[in-house]
Amino acid sequence: MLLAKLLDHLIRVGTLVLIDADGASHRFSGTDPGPEVTVRLHDKRLYRRLFYGPELRAGEAYMDGTLTVEDGSIFDFLNLVARNYEAAQGYHPVADKARRLDTLFRHIQQFNPARFSRRNVAHHYDLSGELYELFLDQDRQYSCAYFPTGEEDLETAQDLKKRHIAAKLQLEPGQSVLDIGSGWGGMGLYLARTFGVKVTGVTLSEEQLKVSRARAAAEGLDDRVRFELVDYRALGGRYDRIVSVGMFEHVGVGHFRDYFGQVRDLLTDDGVALLHTIGRMEPPGSTSPWIRKYIFPGGYIPALSETVAAIERSTLWVTDVEILRMHYAHTLSRWRDRFQENRDKVKALYDETFCRMWEFYLAASEVSFRNMGNTVFQIQIARRQDAVPLTRDYIGQVERDLAGDSAAPRAVRESQSA
Repeated sequence: MLLAKLLDHLIRVGTLVLIDADGASHRFSGTDPGPEVTVRLHDKRLYRRLFYGPELRAGEAYMDGTLTVEDGSIFDFLNLVARNYEAAQGYHPVADKARRLDTLFRHIQQFNPARFSRRNVAHHYDLSGELYELFLDQDRQYSCAYFPTGEEDLETAQDLKKRHIAAKLQLEPGQSVLDIGSGWGGMGLYLARTFGVKVTGVTLSEEQLKVSRARAAAEGLDDRVRFELVDYRALGGRYDRIVSVGMFEHVGVGHFRDYFGQVRDLLTDDGVALLHTIGRMEPPGSTSPWIRKYIFPGGYIPALSETVAAIERSTLWVTDVEILRMHYAHTLSRWRDRFQENRDKVKALYDETFCRMWEFYLAASEVSFRNMGNTVFQIQIARRQDAVPLTRDYIGQVERDLAGDSAAPRAVRESQSA
């Protein structure tokens, strides 16, 4: 069958054992040692479906139970395939052509005017709040954490992420900060609490808005932190600082210039912005059809080249770029562990199909950072080239202050002694 021919060419590392719908076992072994994974196909129609549309059909088959992993986990299976992926480049004309067509039509797939954006956000972020509590950290940071050693626990690494971003913003008490895509409020509350700034957070998720406002009130910070249900394109005013964490992936390539044009217009003349986004180390491409259909409709992981090009056309300065390579793989690994620990609770909230969908999503995402070229960009942006110091020393200094080498960040210490 065509699928067997593809797998025979694909597997160069490790071993994949495929049990077909008739119970026959097929073994595909590479010349290089590696893991062994056994997968069973319960439906003969999968032979053609997986050959002609592997990126979409594998996820759907795992969701409906017609593909099961007998020896190993779905992560083990996807990781084995990803490690062997380059061997199949140029060998699968149907999938390669589909990928090129996806890239050609990506502006249509990522067409995200305000009404579409709100619908797409609701698809993912307006799920039960209890779901996210079951696998995220206590602050509900749903983005890449920061792992200086790779050994940190999730709570510590997410705190370090907020600290690292804050250090790049050069915050001072009383400044106005805009948080585009404010999530469940953790970043905005952290900045207000730690630096004495005034924060406006905007989201398109009603569930996130409700939680964010409740948290601000509970901490007594609702006089300094305001959360609104607003599209970033509808905002006015000027802000000393802008931060956006894990939101740019939902903008869509056709809206990049609108996004950075709005950042430029919303920044004060000496303002600084920090963009934290998933990115790809490859040239511009398209979104996985399975991710696009089931997880993040309208979403796209950008290349650095197209992101910086859009910033340049907006006449903004790129003042710093940092690439966080394996940090999201570590984050996703910890999310997967927590999800599995609480799988029965997730199933009680939804059903078995949802659990399998989420397992596939978390596993595929981690694999993409380990083996498929995904990474994270932190891009610091300003209207003026002298808006931040000439060297990066200040970033480490603020982080050391926050870590306890000093009682508080320099600006906060000075305001307290004034």
